[in-house]
Amino acid sequence: VYTTDVRTSFRALTELDNGITYINAPTIGAEAHLPFGGVKATGNGHREGGWEVYEFYSETKVCYVDYSGRLQRAQIDNYDD
Repeated sequence: VYTTDVRTSFRALTELDNGITYINAPTIGAEAHLPFGGVKATGNGHREGGWEVYEFYSETKVCYVDYSGRLQRAQIDNYDD
């Protein structure tokens, strides 16, 4: 969006449904660090790029490994040793 009135550009931003908008600047092709994805039927709708890609393509998993060789009891167990 090119304009001499920045307020006009902000009004345009509220009306646009798109992934990236530049105000008074061209796209430079260096947007790999920004989240980008299709809007409505223009893509798969997922944000690919930036850290958001890790959120989409991964699941959080927690794993605890005890290397002591002893069977551990849960903290709620009240057994006498």
